[in-house]
Amino acid sequence: MTEPRINDRIRVPEVRLVGPNGEQVGIVRIEQAMKLATESELDLVEVAPDARPPVVKLMDFGKFKYESAMKERAARKNQANTVLKEIRYRLKIDDHDYATKTGHVTRFLKGGDKVKVMIMFRGREQSRPEMGLRLLQRVAEDVKELGSVESSPRVDGRNMVMVIGPHKKKAEVKTEQKAAKQAQKDAAAAAADQGSTGATTG
Repeated sequence: MTEPRINDRIRVPEVRLVGPNGEQVGIVRIEQAMKLATESELDLVEVAPDARPPVVKLMDFGKFKYESAMKERAARKNQANTVLKEIRYRLKIDDHDYATKTGHVTRFLKGGDKVKVMIMFRGREQSRPEMGLRLLQRVAEDVKELGSVESSPRVDGRNMVMVIGPHKKKAEVKTEQKAAKQAQKDAAAAAADQGSTGATTG
């Protein structure tokens, strides 16, 4: 993103001025806008260069840049953290295998990741899509406490796929894990303090 023009880099005769709280001041000469910026110890920032006349706003540009960077970083962090995991089931799966694979789905959802559940059809099994659908519905039902179906079952070549999204976002899960770890540390520290107090009084 290109940085907006500020202060004396805005070289137009007139501007549409917006105050620091979003109030419309109106169309003024650039000299008058600059004078207002200086008096209020704020920057004059061009927010809509293509408008006629360009729209400028009185603001603390350093603070604005810092807040924008923080928002961008937070958005990137949340975006990058959500991963699409994949778990494959066979149509004729035994109970033990089913429990193991569904355990993986549960673990991924608990961690805040999406899961792509895939049923693989072999040979004549392709003529029985309703069995694949039943299996996917069973998985969705077994993990409904942790996630919900984001993308309904659909046939994709020899497979049938469905995406389950977690109820909790990855960022929330991380925050909760941090809080739990801190609580454990605090409890351990408190127990150690008690132990040492007991030792001195004893």
